[in-house]
Amino acid sequence: MEKIQGGVTAAKGFLAAGVEARIKYRDRKDMALVYSREPAVSAGVFTTNVVKAAPVKWDRMLVKEQEYARAVVLNSGIANACTGAAGMAANEKLAKATAEALGIEKEQVLTASTGVIGMQLPEEKFCAGAKALAKALSDTIEAGKMAAEAIMTTDTISKECAVRFSVGGKTAVIGGMAKGSGMIHPNMATMLSVVTTDAAISKELLQKALEADVKKSFNRISVDRDTSTNDTLLVLANGLAGNACITEDNEDYHSFCRALHMVTETLAKMMAGDGEGATKLLTAEVRNAATEEEAQILSKSVITSNLVKTAVYGSDANWGRILCALGYSGVDFDPEKVDLWIESAAGRLQLVENGMATDYSEETATEILSQKEVTVTADMKQGEAGAVAWGCDLTYEYVKINGDYRS
Repeated sequence: MEKIQGGVTAAKGFLAAGVEARIKYRDRKDMALVYSREPAVSAGVFTTNVVKAAPVKWDRMLVKEQEYARAVVLNSGIANACTGAAGMAANEKLAKATAEALGIEKEQVLTASTGVIGMQLPEEKFCAGAKALAKALSDTIEAGKMAAEAIMTTDTISKECAVRFSVGGKTAVIGGMAKGSGMIHPNMATMLSVVTTDAAISKELLQKALEADVKKSFNRISVDRDTSTNDTLLVLANGLAGNACITEDNEDYHSFCRALHMVTETLAKMMAGDGEGATKLLTAEVRNAATEEEAQILSKSVITSNLVKTAVYGSDANWGRILCALGYSGVDFDPEKVDLWIESAAGRLQLVENGMATDYSEETATEILSQKEVTVTADMKQGEAGAVAWGCDLTYEYVKINGDYRS
């Protein structure tokens, strides 16, 4: 298994495009399309927010009721959330316009939107955008990159990953793209993500693999503790790799799951590191917890703590904030047994042993925390379970970005 260049077009039979439709923005791409030459089984996970956008409702219905999908059309700038019946009608028109441009049924078109909540999608613009996308479709790496760029909002970088692996004696590929920078605290997946694969797998096992995977990838990240109305992760599998269809929980299935996780974890970490206004990727690793569930709770408590996040921004080894975040997580443990370390490209340093400060160097600690990627490790000494979560620092720029987001 190896990472390769590309994203959603890396797998056989998938094409993509990104165009400027002026949905909300000017002088930037804001509509994307991912298309499979052959019918693809679909799977999806969506926001757990009670407030759900129109495209989320549409996709949940189609993933449940339809065996196959052919396309995913996405727009940035307007979320099409809290838009009532008019928003649902606009979403269906978007699917229909895309289907007509591709010569397929609208029930084969999944949708996704991201941006400002409460605004209506402009029908004339998205219909024109759908036609432009269909004409621009290509299976090149560049086309996949253009699609990834078109779904960005406050993202500073596009996010793509692709993996080549062996399954059933055949070579298969899983590729994906994602967007997400703010309003990131998913209880399912990410803001928006599309993953494509040419592996042959049943719809039931594809959904099973996806639901299990997000618990250890996208569900382990947080930027600002806000769960979006639009979180959508879709996977399409068209079977063009030629492997015998995976229909059982066997070694082929496990190979598929490992490759899927490499893609999703990579995208998740890219999202966490690209949090709005962020300067650093913050990783929290919990070791020797009583259970994996408790380890996950503890690690997420660290990355979601505003006081920990601001300390990391200031390169301040304020370890009391880390221990405090562990303490209010809801997990019971003995604080007088906990060890804490910090680590980065500048080295590794133990700050706490058995709940008390070590004789560490503040200068060394500051140097370690000044790097672009920082890891905090907590040894709970409660058992043998562990978990990792990813977040980012909290900066002045985050407030600036969200203070005038609508304008």
